[in-house]
Amino acid sequence: MEKKIMVSSLIMMILVIKSKSVDAITCEEALTRLMPGQLFLTSEAFLPFSPCCLAVANINAGSTTTSICRSLCRRFQQAASGLGVSPDKAKELSQLCGVSTTVAIDPTINCDS
Repeated sequence: MEKKIMVSSLIMMILVIKSKSVDAITCEEALTRLMPGQLFLTSEAFLPFSPCCLAVANINAGSTTTSICRSLCRRFQQAASGLGVSPDKAKELSQLCGVSTTVAIDPTINCDS
């Protein structure tokens, strides 16, 4: 558990350093908001907690252009590989939260389509 916290912290620090701003929401803001969903996304929790679902809704609301959606998609993919996100859990997240998203939180999707 301690190792996962250290890895998560390291990844967040790297992402903040490499901050890439997009119009309505930065990629780092989106990743920070999704941190409550980490237990679900890494298969340690059966269902996402309400703060995670709120984050999904907020990220969706800030994803107002195709450029933002693509940038967020790419950053989610980068973070997912480093955090050990389960692709199946990532694909289920928006449905389980009851949010129809414009940004796929899916490490296997083509972000350019």
